[in-house]
Amino acid sequence: MNREEYNALIEKINYHMDRYYNQDDPEISDYEYDQLMLSLKAAEKEHPEWITPDSPSQKIGGTAKREAGVKVTHDVPMLSIEDVFSKEEVVAWVEKVKALHPECSFSVETKIDGLSMTLRYEKDENGLLKLTLAETRGDGLVGEDVTVNALEIPDVKRVLKLPYDSLQLRGEVYMAHEDFEKFNEEQEKAGKKLAANPRNLAAGTLRQLDSAITKERGLKMFVFNVQQGPEEMMKSHCEGMKLLSECGVPVVFHRKCHTAEEILQTIDEIAEMRSELEYDIDGAVVKVDEIRYRDDFPAGSKYSSGHIAYKYPPEERVVVMDEILVDVGRTGKITYTGVFHDEETGKPARLCGTNVSRATLHNQDYINEMQIGIGGSYKLFKSGEIIPKLNGCVKPPKAIFQTPERCPVCGSLLVNEEDTADIRCENALCPAQLTRTLSYFCSLNAMNIVGMGEMIVDALIKNGYVKNFADIYKLHNHRDELIEKGVFGKEKGTVKVLEAIEKSKENDPANLLTGLGIRNVGKNTAKTIMKHFSTIKEVMNASVEVLTGIEDIGETTALCIRQFFDDAGNRQVIQELEEAGVNMKMPENKGTGDKLAGLTIVVTGTLPTLGRKEATELIEANGGKCTGSVSKKTDYLVAGEAAGSKLDKAKSLGIPVVSEEELLNMIS
Repeated sequence: MNREEYNALIEKINYHMDRYYNQDDPEISDYEYDQLMLSLKAAEKEHPEWITPDSPSQKIGGTAKREAGVKVTHDVPMLSIEDVFSKEEVVAWVEKVKALHPECSFSVETKIDGLSMTLRYEKDENGLLKLTLAETRGDGLVGEDVTVNALEIPDVKRVLKLPYDSLQLRGEVYMAHEDFEKFNEEQEKAGKKLAANPRNLAAGTLRQLDSAITKERGLKMFVFNVQQGPEEMMKSHCEGMKLLSECGVPVVFHRKCHTAEEILQTIDEIAEMRSELEYDIDGAVVKVDEIRYRDDFPAGSKYSSGHIAYKYPPEERVVVMDEILVDVGRTGKITYTGVFHDEETGKPARLCGTNVSRATLHNQDYINEMQIGIGGSYKLFKSGEIIPKLNGCVKPPKAIFQTPERCPVCGSLLVNEEDTADIRCENALCPAQLTRTLSYFCSLNAMNIVGMGEMIVDALIKNGYVKNFADIYKLHNHRDELIEKGVFGKEKGTVKVLEAIEKSKENDPANLLTGLGIRNVGKNTAKTIMKHFSTIKEVMNASVEVLTGIEDIGETTALCIRQFFDDAGNRQVIQELEEAGVNMKMPENKGTGDKLAGLTIVVTGTLPTLGRKEATELIEANGGKCTGSVSKKTDYLVAGEAAGSKLDKAKSLGIPVVSEEELLNMIS
């Protein structure tokens, strides 16, 4: 590995450390991350002169999150544990310890996949050993004060019946599979984003600013170490765990071992327990039981002395493909789901504590590459111990699955998207896409029908009131029924929405063209097109050659427009919209010019007399192009009061900044 590759590897690891420790949203599995770290350590062993204090091998990973609580400096650093990946490495480490301390014993325990937390207890004026502080790991030296949330975890004892002046315990906060699944079921019912895995959800929950949410989600905790305490707690790790357990403190599963053989046997037993546990583990920890010996076996600045963690390889099962489900996503993209059973048991595959019978198959290219078909056998694992993924073909099927020619929902011909592996149904009014299509039509950038959000549109579709754009303008025929059913709420709410629908008929045709949801035709493109036509009907009949003659309209966009308007069903809807009174004609250009032709302008801040919309319309009426963000392509920034970050960016790029008055002078 050369220096450039080494720097690229550091950048990659830092990115994934941030995703895991700070964002609680990892993109790769623990195994994949561990392989990156092994590559880094190998490079640094060969080139020790490359190592800096900022190297991922020298730091723990997380950073304290200011928004979630007050920062706390740890009395005892909350360090990581060095990972090993083979039993030979475990035996070598045990032999190293035994060579110095032949009488030494060890504790072998489950490595809980959660969020590390230290609990500080102090004796109060009544002689009670009470919890005074709970702190997360953060960067290992500084963490967050999460005491209020910790008190909502039943496993965290407010008072310990022990005769000590002070005590510090470290443990792992986790979420049981049952509570995790319950949370995701509730999220799904509410149409909200699902949590990726129990570890991430536990971390996010502990950092909540609202302790009621922490209580509601049912976090749990195991203590796995005495960080600081009296002599009787700091002699033998296992004895300390026993004392805590007798006080009602939940402690991690642990077993005292004396030989390498006993340690390996316990590691294997924990592996067998893994699928039956109600929580996730990602390894087995081996600790020197005699705490006074631990400092004799340092492992670097970021790791605890006298510990190693054996990481289990990812669980894998062989499954047989029973069925391949083809569906249409809300954007028209065809989706594929494989349904399978465990080859050995005939039941859903058991992986990482959950039953798995389905996996996403991505696209036809993936299906071809993996030789996926009915009756084929495949390796299955969980990416990041979260998402089920196939990992190679074991036995090919008789035939590789092929995508049908027509949409499984509406029967329209499917189209291969250019330069991608995606296949789409391009019928915007396909029932699978209808909620998204009609919601977009009603949105702010299109017809701006206030009160017609996605949930309302979905309710109208399910009740049979709307099947296309034109049906929206027929809703007034169902006024009394809509009031009775409460689709828009009570009478006042219904009247308000019907009035908004009526008002939208007066919109500029560019809004209508935007709302039709033609691929590659967004708000700005629609405005550009309508500057060259007097009616929507003219656009509907324009050839590809005419369309590509318009600035910024390429062949791909022109073909998308033609395909949309060549569809008889779409032409019929346009006819119905016109009959309903929706404006199809562009206003006559009065008092406009081309003084700003070819210029790209951004408006920001509060202008003295013009509103943002008025300024945009004025610029476009004079041939300019108005965009929402500053870039190298921006010619001018029109800045008012409280211009903010756009002004800073314009200055950094050397883009001219003008006032409202200067803009008006440019036009006049």
